[in-house]
Amino acid sequence: MVKLKTDQAIDEMRAPGRVVAHALAAVREAARVGTSLQELDEAAHAVLREAGATSPFLGYRPQFAPVPFPAVLCVSVNDAIVHGVPGPYRLRDGDLVSADFGAKLNGWVGDAAVSFTVGRARPADLRLIETAEAALAAGIAAAVPGNRIGDIAHAVGTLCRAAGYGIPDGFGGHGIGRSMHEDPGVPNEGPPGRGMKLRPGMVLAIEPMVIAGGTDDYRCDEDGWTLRTVDGSRAAHAEHTVAITADGPRVLTAL
Repeated sequence: MVKLKTDQAIDEMRAPGRVVAHALAAVREAARVGTSLQELDEAAHAVLREAGATSPFLGYRPQFAPVPFPAVLCVSVNDAIVHGVPGPYRLRDGDLVSADFGAKLNGWVGDAAVSFTVGRARPADLRLIETAEAALAAGIAAAVPGNRIGDIAHAVGTLCRAAGYGIPDGFGGHGIGRSMHEDPGVPNEGPPGRGMKLRPGMVLAIEPMVIAGGTDDYRCDEDGWTLRTVDGSRAAHAEHTVAITADGPRVLTAL
């Protein structure tokens, strides 16, 4: 069931959204050659503590997961698409990093993701990231009253496919509010004009994921969380929490 938010609730959701934005900025600043993924998690955790917020990621265990998620940050490097578990790996020159983070504050949740490179960037990686960000922008632009979920999916998917990239099958965005995952699901590909009609008060996490190799296939690491491309090609991920309002889409996880 979709839970519509009042204008006041959407205003209140801006607070955890800001925490998310500041945490992702802190992660990006901390991501240098030689920095461990655990250190990136610690940088994000420090922002949570300072804001008095909690993590909807830490301890989260959906049906597919063999163990609860052990960190506050998902950090996926190079061929990892999403749900990367922070560990001792130290960043190397040219790595592509996708960081996904959530915060809960005053009963509301924000969720966003960003991709970036460390050190000397490969032009192909920059193009991949730019496409993920452009697909996110296209999805947000389609998030207006009267459109349908399929219009968001079509906007995202059309842009990614036109660039020659793959889209991991079965993964996409979601509703968000008091819980991190609410109805409706927001696919990253699909026909326009289909699905649930968008109404003011809906709040969605829109999150394109793109695979450079053009395949939609992925595999899961032994940790039960990290999804990787099957061909070893690189991936990028971009996400914002977006409120649908009568005045147009409102991004809640921007700085």
